[in-house]
Amino acid sequence: MAGSTPASLTADAPAETSAARKARRFSPWQEAWRRFRRHKMALVSAFALLVIVFAVLAGPFIWPVPINEIDFTAKLQGPSVSHPMGTDDLGQDLLARLIYGGRISLAVGVAAMVVAIFVGVLIGAIAGMASGAVDAALMWVTDLFLSLPQLPLLLLVIYLFREPVKGVLGIEGGAFVLIVAVIGGTRWMPAARLVRAQFLSIREKEFVEAARALGASRLRLVLMHILPNAMGPVIVVATIDIAAAIIAESTLSFLGLGFPSDVPTWGSVLRDAKDYLDIAPHWALFPGALIFITVLAINFIGDGLRDALDPRRVL
Repeated sequence: MAGSTPASLTADAPAETSAARKARRFSPWQEAWRRFRRHKMALVSAFALLVIVFAVLAGPFIWPVPINEIDFTAKLQGPSVSHPMGTDDLGQDLLARLIYGGRISLAVGVAAMVVAIFVGVLIGAIAGMASGAVDAALMWVTDLFLSLPQLPLLLLVIYLFREPVKGVLGIEGGAFVLIVAVIGGTRWMPAARLVRAQFLSIREKEFVEAARALGASRLRLVLMHILPNAMGPVIVVATIDIAAAIIAESTLSFLGLGFPSDVPTWGSVLRDAKDYLDIAPHWALFPGALIFITVLAINFIGDGLRDALDPRRVL
């Protein structure tokens, strides 16, 4: 009959409508979470990282052993019931010291990442919205910092400013602020270049032109329209910066330019163990394993976030 609808199309219509409605119910972040869940290694890494974070935060309440309690009768003991990770050359409990050191190492990683991302986003946004001399000057400064060797620069700045900063903020507070500032101050360049590239692309999009035509100020365009759409790649860079900051802090502590000697971090515990590898390998094994697992987990999480936040990927 003319004008009638084929039965097959009529039968498929409800299914197509239901699927379309189901797809519309997912926000971009919900869709990103669905993609992230399909990255098995990222999920396992997220669970491992949560376990480590919980251990360093709740550990002192579960295992309330003083970190500097000396017991020469128990020095260089291997893992046991009374000392699950063994002891060092002074008989100090390694589990308690690694729990405390994990707090410092993770705090340095997160704080340095915040500094690096803040500086990088600020410089990248200004360069991306500006043009001409301002953009060229900011990118010249970025390229200059990228050309500097990071480790020698870290060592030089910390050596020059360690005592003045400690005199103002105290030993532990000064060391933390200086290490975070130096690591964050040498890790902002990739974020700046990425944000600049995102801004140069997004500022020409139709929705930005429409907002500009409606009278939106430049600040509103940046904060409400461009920056939220550029945060996906920035989040991935942030995870990489946390891992890099943990490695940098461990390197500084291993070289003796980190926190004071009586403040344990994963790097300083590893430094103290280097002379006892033949008779007490557990002393170096546990802090080395914690650094390795933490950094590897963060990198896998960043890999999963890259896949989840990439709109071109269909999983």
